[in-house]
Amino acid sequence: MPPSTSENDKAKAAVVCVFCASSTGNNPAHTESARTLARSLHESNISLVYGGGTRGIMGELARTLVSLSGPESVHGIIPRPLIRTDPKYEQNAKQADLNSNSGSKDAERSMSADELQKIDSGDKASLPQKSEYGLMTVVSDMHTRKKMMAQMVIEGGPGSGFVALAGGYGTIEEVMEMVTWSQLGIHKMPIVLVNIDGYWDGLLQWVRNSVKEGYVGESNAGILVEVKSTDEVLDALKEYRDAQGRYNLDWSQG
Repeated sequence: MPPSTSENDKAKAAVVCVFCASSTGNNPAHTESARTLARSLHESNISLVYGGGTRGIMGELARTLVSLSGPESVHGIIPRPLIRTDPKYEQNAKQADLNSNSGSKDAERSMSADELQKIDSGDKASLPQKSEYGLMTVVSDMHTRKKMMAQMVIEGGPGSGFVALAGGYGTIEEVMEMVTWSQLGIHKMPIVLVNIDGYWDGLLQWVRNSVKEGYVGESNAGILVEVKSTDEVLDALKEYRDAQGRYNLDWSQG
């Protein structure tokens, strides 16, 4: 007799998608939060999918988990335009991070011109499969990136979900799109916001005000769950409960 669906789900490894900045920012606590989260993922044998960056909080998260669990534990998905061709870019970027607190967000991953040519020519067998940042998939655009990351989470085992660390426009856009997809019934995965040192207080206040003003239903206010440290993330994912106000829409024919 084949195993039941629930048994199959239990056999799957959990997959956590983390949205975060490709710069370090000005508060070292956020970079440390990435290291702490990576250690938690390692201890629980959870895989990471993320935006594929090698810089900032993104890079620290991926590199730390790979150092603990190996390159198979991390899958980066990055749009082709966010790859930089200058082979000295990584070294220059690190020096810029040391010399400046601007937090500017340049290209998220460096790659040699030869590697890029192999991508453009479709030579998949010659692509770099592994690095100190894990496995990498190059896609054409931002929407494809988000769709692939979401699908990997949806197909993961118990404990899978989305997590947001500190970040800028891109991070808030990614996490809020997952919130919207949850409200629309496209997925029912947990979404956890790591609010270290009050970084996300403004967003959380906006949610409360939107409920007060009648633009977000009270039953949907809990789609986005707040924790105050990365030590709380995995428990929040496991204990997550579906919001009662999510729309029961059929997306199977989309």
